[in-house]
Amino acid sequence: MQKIKAKITGDRVHDVGYRVLLVNKALSLSVDNFNTFNTYLDGVQAVIVVIEADDETMEEFKSFVVSVRPEKSIVDEVSFEKYKNSVAPVERVLQSFQMEQWGKGIPILVKMLEKQDKMLELQKETIFTIKTEGEKTRDIISTRFSEIV
Repeated sequence: MQKIKAKITGDRVHDVGYRVLLVNKALSLSVDNFNTFNTYLDGVQAVIVVIEADDETMEEFKSFVVSVRPEKSIVDEVSFEKYKNSVAPVERVLQSFQMEQWGKGIPILVKMLEKQDKMLELQKETIFTIKTEGEKTRDIISTRFSEIV
């Protein structure tokens, strides 16, 4: 078994689906211990990957990291080094992704609810205006009709 740490750096390696691409590859290779996260190294965007796998799987994963990139990414460098610490179970990175998405989604949902409340208030005002104008129109028509008859 090998443990490595991969560093992928460049002008655009965050918010392009890099970590999802990498974890999907790890899952397709049946890797049990894997983690990936975004960070900055010397002010440059970086994706860090730590993986523990047998030699054959590790070589396939490294080859993938070097050759496959998300469409919108801009990568300057990919490097590998031996890793000595423990590598968390792959499920942990999946949980992390889930929490990250909740963190992005909840503020959007709160804004949607606020906008919905404003729209409902406008709807009430519009219905009131339509009723009021309808009553005025009915009164005018009734008055004119009375004058004609």
